[in-house]
Amino acid sequence: MTQPPDVRTAPPPATSPPAGVPVPHASAPPPPFEPRQHQPVWIEGARRAREVAGTEPGRLLIIGAALAALIMAFGVTTAWQVHDRRSSASTVIEHSEPLARDAARIYRSLADANTTASTGFLAGGNESLAVRKRYEQDIQMASELVAKAAANSEGAEYAQYQITILNRELPRYTGMVESARVNNRQGLPLGGAYLRYANDQMTAELLPAARKLYKTEIDAAYDDYHGAREWPLSALGLGVVTLGALVWAQRRHYHRTNRVLNPGLVGATVVTVITLGWLVGGHTMARSDFTDAHKEGAVSMSILTDAWTNVLRARGDENIWLVGRGSGKDYDAIYEKRMKAIAGERGERGGLLAQALAIADDRAGSEPVQEAIAGVNTWREKHRDARTKEESGDYQDAVSLVIESKDSSEEAFNKVDKKLREASVHEQGQFLGAARDGRDTLGGLPVGATVLAVLGALGALLGIGRRLSEYR
Repeated sequence: MTQPPDVRTAPPPATSPPAGVPVPHASAPPPPFEPRQHQPVWIEGARRAREVAGTEPGRLLIIGAALAALIMAFGVTTAWQVHDRRSSASTVIEHSEPLARDAARIYRSLADANTTASTGFLAGGNESLAVRKRYEQDIQMASELVAKAAANSEGAEYAQYQITILNRELPRYTGMVESARVNNRQGLPLGGAYLRYANDQMTAELLPAARKLYKTEIDAAYDDYHGAREWPLSALGLGVVTLGALVWAQRRHYHRTNRVLNPGLVGATVVTVITLGWLVGGHTMARSDFTDAHKEGAVSMSILTDAWTNVLRARGDENIWLVGRGSGKDYDAIYEKRMKAIAGERGERGGLLAQALAIADDRAGSEPVQEAIAGVNTWREKHRDARTKEESGDYQDAVSLVIESKDSSEEAFNKVDKKLREASVHEQGQFLGAARDGRDTLGGLPVGATVLAVLGALGALLGIGRRLSEYR
């Protein structure tokens, strides 16, 4: 039997389209999908910002933000620079000036110790307890102040080097003084040699190191002082720019709206004027106080310190001249040179004391200096008499004219020493008073400038905001 074909798998017969019927072309595949390219956010933001800035509300927003930023920058800069100058003034009062004062006391204590040691040596077995005690107090004070300076001068290599010299040489000096004292009590001439060696060590090592330490601390105090006086130029410049921007904004507001005043911008302008005026006026007053502190206090104290120390050293030279018993003419020449530096030529007014008198601005400061000058003149006369006695061979009479408590060069020296102490205390008080006044003048300005800046920025924003509200 024949099987019929499987119709499930057989392909259909090919047929041709009827004649005259067009054959459609196969459709082309669709183009591939291309995602849209997005610009970076910052570019898009910049584009939109340009669009906003091209409108009046956008321009007002920019002006308001700029004014607020300028006012705040002015206030913050004012607070920062004034605080910096006030801190410099506090550093002078609480750190630099005390260190310089202690260095000056080290210098004077060493010079006075050397003078007192030679005075006790001349007295021999009759050395008074007061002279001995004064020497010991000078050495103790110098030692304590050197230790204090070492603790407060960390990081200052030059100052530390001078302190190292003082710590090393001071025990050697006191040891030689004690050797001189022991030999002198036994009547041995070796005592005079020991004392001259001690004196040479003091003048060659200890006193130069003390003077350099003092000058280092004085220079540091002057740097802090100049920092306190320096004009706050950044704050002043920002204040002028801010004030100019506020005036321009109000002028623009007037030309576009014909409204004379914008309360917010007017308030911001008033606040800026107050802050700028406070800054200029306060700093001018503070500078005046700092100038007084420098001229009437610091400079005067420096001159008096030099004069006072030279007085102490001249007294030591006078004593060592007699210790030499005829071989101390070099020390006598040094004495005359120091006295010339202190008070000028004989019969004339000059030297360091004349400078101190010229700077003194009140009676309390000038009177002690005038009396010190008179004391120096008397001292010179007594020394001349002692030299005459010594040259004629009356050594004991010469010693009496130098170390006796009455009608001697010692009496004149003690008067000069006392008056220079009074003058120094007075000038130091003037310095501290003027420096504190200058610092206190700037006291409320940092906080006040910050508060006023916040108020001014709010005023500017409110003023611009009121104008923006007209576009809603």
